[in-house]
Amino acid sequence: MTLLHSLILGLVEGITEFLPISSTAHLIIVQKLLGIAQSDFAKTFAIAIQSGAILAVVVLYWRRLWHWRMIRNLVIAFIPTGVLGFIFYDIGRDILGNISVILWALGLGGLILIIFEWLVGDKGKNADIENIGVGKLIGIGLFQSVSMIPGVSRAAATIIGGRLLGISRVAIVEFSFLLAVPTMAAATGWDLLQNYQQFSMAQFSTLGVGFVVSFIAAIASIRWLLNYIRSHSLANFGIYRIILVGAIVLFSLL
Repeated sequence: MTLLHSLILGLVEGITEFLPISSTAHLIIVQKLLGIAQSDFAKTFAIAIQSGAILAVVVLYWRRLWHWRMIRNLVIAFIPTGVLGFIFYDIGRDILGNISVILWALGLGGLILIIFEWLVGDKGKNADIENIGVGKLIGIGLFQSVSMIPGVSRAAATIIGGRLLGISRVAIVEFSFLLAVPTMAAATGWDLLQNYQQFSMAQFSTLGVGFVVSFIAAIASIRWLLNYIRSHSLANFGIYRIILVGAIVLFSLL
């Protein structure tokens, strides 16, 4: 993997991480289009590069992240994903580069987004995300854990789960940003801990470039999404997912 590859993938990660379109799926698809082999480093790169997006959330939301109530909520919501992620880590890593799984998850997830927006719209209540109840927090965490399947999208699973539990679109989107911090920090830290001995200094430099680019792109993406969802449906992301899958299958790009 070259530095140019890292720059491109960092841009893809930063733009897609907080959109309900699966950053992992996009990273794997772009890696294949660039001819990057699914090595251990490529798999770790797809996970660890998320740390740039984590930093973007910390920079934009650092005041809210330091409130005791918010810390409590994030810990509770993270527990289901943390436990299930630890149990199924090896399985998740093994299927990370499985393009069939990714395409099915992208397509079905897109269809679910479209149907969900059609049936539910934005009927949830505006919630003070510092005061979400314990039961709803655990429910959001369980929905988020579905995103261990590559192509599902952590953002999409969290947003749909929160809105099914009665939280408004804007409120749950913001909470999904914040919940990404412990979730992705744990995933990145655990994966690096398991695999860092195999990588060279040059590979860590490559990862560093992706980190910086993903941080910058994620800040822009977060700000754009917050403005977009105030007046637009998430169904458009579902349509995009289905078109992407259709284009890949039709033209046999992968």
